[in-house]
Amino acid sequence: MSKDPAGTALERLVERYDPSVFDVDRAEVRIRVEDGGEPHDVLLKDGTARLADPHGSPDAVLSADASTWEEIAENVRGGMEAFRRGRLRIRRDLHLGVGFLAATALSQGPGSLCLRHVETEAGKISTIEAGTGDPVVLIHGLGATKASFLPTIDALAPSYRTIAVDLPGFGDSEKPLWGAYDAPFFTRSILALLDALELDSAHLVGNSMGGRVALELGLEHPGRTRRLVLLAPSLAWLKPRPWAPYLRLIPTQLGIFQPAPRPLIEMIVKQFVPGSDTEWTAAGIDEFMRSYVTPLGRAAFYAAARNIYLEEPRGPRGLWTRLAALGPEALFVWGRKDRVVPLAFARHVREELPSAEHLKLDCGHVPQLERPRQTHDAIARFLATGTT
Repeated sequence: MSKDPAGTALERLVERYDPSVFDVDRAEVRIRVEDGGEPHDVLLKDGTARLADPHGSPDAVLSADASTWEEIAENVRGGMEAFRRGRLRIRRDLHLGVGFLAATALSQGPGSLCLRHVETEAGKISTIEAGTGDPVVLIHGLGATKASFLPTIDALAPSYRTIAVDLPGFGDSEKPLWGAYDAPFFTRSILALLDALELDSAHLVGNSMGGRVALELGLEHPGRTRRLVLLAPSLAWLKPRPWAPYLRLIPTQLGIFQPAPRPLIEMIVKQFVPGSDTEWTAAGIDEFMRSYVTPLGRAAFYAAARNIYLEEPRGPRGLWTRLAALGPEALFVWGRKDRVVPLAFARHVREELPSAEHLKLDCGHVPQLERPRQTHDAIARFLATGTT
């Protein structure tokens, strides 16, 4: 290891690596650290971290200038602060990059950032957790991971025990081939997580598909659910669905056999992800691709997407039929530029659930990343008071 400033800063980080903060859940991980000069590799294995010469293709890449690495080594919140401000880039695997920063932070203690896998009755669920106080569970959208809530964790952790999850089939959680991947299936996984964490109930914040899961929990298990924040939630289609009869005939498990050319899929994803030129979105696309290029991740994505399209709006189990019975207080956050869940859905929610709170923002489908300050201020007020 050379004695350049970034190298000595990295040595200090590696020396204080705490495996209890970061459940790697892999035999060996190689993280490449870049400062514009000579790169360095960090090997994580058997609960230890050690420096090594750069070799092969790393699992994650962290890039910053030498002065930023020095600040990260000397500042309690240096790593995540540098990442949020765009001075540190994390590519290939956001879970590994954030986990390394958490495990090498200057100060550890109650409420510190922690990444771990929780064994539940529904399988192994990957989480990022920080803060103390009343629990808030953060549930990501279709194709996303717990990393899409990193800014939300930072905003809420000073007041709440904030837990972002990878739903089964996504991110670093288990991906059962024959999982249903519909709202009831995901609801059971969140309930299993609450049980494993010994939590009687929690506030829920969900984006897109995660918002639909939060609604299902509120409808079917109001005793386990406190206040709900629905960020551009996925809702059952009210218009005709001409492809529904055909989609029902196609086994989504066929996704395990489909080749996944990354350049093509990445190009398609960028068409639908707001702000694709930002570092946050680039990291989010990496997270999507990390699951999608695996056979089980692909099958889970197809199953979840199909179930969103096929969900019946009316009838005994229809979302719109049941919505009026929602017990927990709910805040719906809508994006005026949302091309996935149009703002027009707000009118239908008001008709069925007049007690709900609503907030409209000048953004697309991911308010917590596109308008973080407005979104998080509204979430904090609503969780504390029930109003915006």
